[in-house]
Amino acid sequence: MNTTEANALLIYVVYKRLQNIDQKKVSLSLDLGVCVWGIYSLCATGSRSSMADDKDVLRDVWFGRIPTCFTLNQDEVTEREAEPYYLLLPRVSYLTLVTDKVKKHFLKVMKAEDVEEMWFEYEGTPLKWHYPIGVLFDLHASNTVLPWSITVHFKNFPDRDLLHCPSNSVIEAHFMSSIKEADALKHKSQVVNDMQKKDHKQLWMGLQNDKFDQFWAMNRKLMEYPTEEGGFRYIPFRIYQAMSDRPFIQKLFRPVSPEGNAHTLGNLLKEMYPAAIPNDGEPKRYQVVIHGIEPLLETPLQWLSEHLSHPDNFLHICVIPTPTD
Repeated sequence: MNTTEANALLIYVVYKRLQNIDQKKVSLSLDLGVCVWGIYSLCATGSRSSMADDKDVLRDVWFGRIPTCFTLNQDEVTEREAEPYYLLLPRVSYLTLVTDKVKKHFLKVMKAEDVEEMWFEYEGTPLKWHYPIGVLFDLHASNTVLPWSITVHFKNFPDRDLLHCPSNSVIEAHFMSSIKEADALKHKSQVVNDMQKKDHKQLWMGLQNDKFDQFWAMNRKLMEYPTEEGGFRYIPFRIYQAMSDRPFIQKLFRPVSPEGNAHTLGNLLKEMYPAAIPNDGEPKRYQVVIHGIEPLLETPLQWLSEHLSHPDNFLHICVIPTPTD
């Protein structure tokens, strides 16, 4: 068992022991690995933090991990019973990019002729590999008990629900396409077009190898903007809705109003998904979740885009029903 696997198992054990103390707080801390209340207090003031504080937020978001238990679909066991496989999944990465060890583990109990393309599902829902892992968790499992339980399949690939991913080059192409789309919204593609091919490769290798400094040394250029403009041209965002057939909401939205006022998360939701904002006196129907936390609706959208965007440079926002229990 290597260090990563041991840490995943250790976190699971600690979680089970602390479960009776405060399940919600434990789940947040183990899931995110971020200082939740630090972000909340910063969002509440709406003020800019220092450079050191900014980097701390970026680093905490990058190193957010989700304790996960992978089990092989029982109908696909052909040699002998397969032991579950525990892993800490990086929130900002993609399932097919970080699960090589999962594949090798379960192939030990499979016959070669029974192995097709690996895919994952959670409680009957196929998991889209081209969505960031954190988005998948927030959308489908954010109110469940950790570790996240994912079922592994090697047969009956659901072509209608999932894209095929035969190699990491497919993930790289998708990732770079998203970055280029985000930069078109933020800077009319000027930053990406000014980069060299090696710069694009540095972004990809930083994500693939989980190298925060390598990635952000280049990604910081994509987060810059002229001070006089007060933000990006448009905010690259996607709003995902649980229990919806629509993949996501994505439209043009500026970080600053025509009057020069900073738009907030609440402004965005009011225009794009007003049902997510409760009326006065009404019970809260939805949670608005980014990286596993609920930022205040007063949080400036530009700040969120700079600090809580995924490596693809999109701000991924999940709207999920408020738990009833």
